[in-house]
Amino acid sequence: MDEFTLAPDPDDRRLTEEVRGTDHTGAPVDTRVVVERPLTLFLNSREIVTMMTIGDHPDHLAVGYLLNQAMLGPEDEITGIDYDEDLDVVVVRTAVETDFEDKLAKKTLTSGCAQGTVFGDMMESFERVRLDPAARLKTSWLYALTAKINTAPSLYLAAGAIHGCVLCEEDRPLVYMEDVGRHNAIDKIAGWMFRNRVGPEGKIFYTTGRLTSEMVLKCVAMGIPILISRSGFTAWGVELARQANLTLIGRARGQRFLCLAGAERLVYDIDPAAVPGEAKRHRRKGAEADDAA
Repeated sequence: MDEFTLAPDPDDRRLTEEVRGTDHTGAPVDTRVVVERPLTLFLNSREIVTMMTIGDHPDHLAVGYLLNQAMLGPEDEITGIDYDEDLDVVVVRTAVETDFEDKLAKKTLTSGCAQGTVFGDMMESFERVRLDPAARLKTSWLYALTAKINTAPSLYLAAGAIHGCVLCEEDRPLVYMEDVGRHNAIDKIAGWMFRNRVGPEGKIFYTTGRLTSEMVLKCVAMGIPILISRSGFTAWGVELARQANLTLIGRARGQRFLCLAGAERLVYDIDPAAVPGEAKRHRRKGAEADDAA
C-alpha cells in the first residue's frame, strides 16, 4: 500500500465554518472551527445511538461502531448501508437480524468525548484476545510515522478541537481519520478495515488523543498489537494494555516517547539525537493542550 490510502481533507468546507471573534489584543479575528452534526445509527430496523460527528465517512463510522461495540462480528454479512444526509441517518443492513438487546442493557458511559460508549461484553471478550507476540516496532518507524502524520494536512492542524487516528504499517501511515471524539475516529478505521478486508497483521495504530481504557479496549478488539499517541496515559489504560500485552507508547513528540506496556516489542535501531525536533508550525493550532484533549 502507498502512504495515506485515505487521508483528511481540511479543504472540505462542510467540515468547518468561519466564526468571528476577538483575540487577546481586542482585535476582531475570523477563525475556522470544526462543525458538529448529529448522526443517528440504525442496525436494520433498530435505532442504536445518535452520535455527534463531523459528518465525513458515515458508512465507515457506522460499521466500525457496531463492530467495536460487539453488535457485529467478523462473520456477519452486511447487505447494504444507506445514508440520508438530509435526515442525518445511516442504516446498516445485515443478512440476518442481530440480537443486541442484552448488549444495550449492559451499556456504560466512558471517558470518550461526545457519545462514547462501551458494552459489558467487550470486557468479557477482552481476556480472550491474543495479540501477536512477534510484532515489532522499530524506533526509526516510530519517528518517521510521527513526523509524517504531524505534518500531513489535517483539520487537527488547521482548526484544532478534533482527534485524529491513523492506521499504519511499519513507517507508512495508511488511513488517517479525524472526528470530534477519539472513539469516532477509531471506529471509522475499524469500519474501513472491515469493509476493505484489511487485517491487523503487521499494523500499528496512532492517535492524537489520550491513551484511555476505551482506546486500549478498541485497539485490542481490532487485534492491533501496538498503540502510539502524542498525548498521555490514564492508569486504567496502562493496566489494560499490560493485561493484553499491548505495546503502549505515549508522549511521542520529536525525539521523545514513553513506553508503559509491551516494551519487549521495541527495536532501538536509531539514535534519538539524529531525529529532528518537532517544529512549532507542525503543532495543531487553536487547540487545547494535548494531554487535556
